[in-house]
Amino acid sequence: VPMRWEEALDTLADKMMELRKNNEPEKLMYMRGRYSPTSTDLLYGTLPKIFGTPNYYSHSAICAEAEKMGPGYTQGFFGYRGYDLAKTKCLVVWGCDPLSSNRQVPNAIAKFSDILDRGTVIAVDPRMSASVAKANEWLPIKPGEDGALAAGIAHVLLTVGLWSKEFVGSFKDGKNLFKTGATVDETAFAEKQTHGIVKFWNIELKDRTP
Repeated sequence: VPMRWEEALDTLADKMMELRKNNEPEKLMYMRGRYSPTSTDLLYGTLPKIFGTPNYYSHSAICAEAEKMGPGYTQGFFGYRGYDLAKTKCLVVWGCDPLSSNRQVPNAIAKFSDILDRGTVIAVDPRMSASVAKANEWLPIKPGEDGALAAGIAHVLLTVGLWSKEFVGSFKDGKNLFKTGATVDETAFAEKQTHGIVKFWNIELKDRTP
């Protein structure tokens, strides 16, 4: 609805005060885009705290910092990664759409057709994205079931013995002890570049069959 700035501010203020009077400050959510002194220090940094809502989200939550979290917690590298799309033969696009939303959209678009020519693209996503439309295989999982699929894949990789021995390591006696439902002695595995794979098997993966 078209209105003057003064009317817009009054409307916003009235709605916010209504939430405060109803003791419902958490129903206010503030989302900001890219950075500026006003949006960072005043609106994002101060307003939600004074108002009493925990629901305020920065641009970084769905951009740079979120991207860094993956390699940060799995590899100890909190930074931007460079993907070798020029040599990729099997690309698994899991819950994202590199043709539409990543820091290198033009690069992904330029390399995507070459990957399809020499290899396979598998998309794991509940929605039909641009990457899904071009992929060789689409796994349209139910929303929120990514973890179940990942655990099932990990279970199969370990029980069948398809993990990278050069990177992960292997059992000292050469016999695969990863059996469905069976706990494994951690000392029986000589681990290399990973940390706690047998512990994770015992706690999480041993019963996670497909």
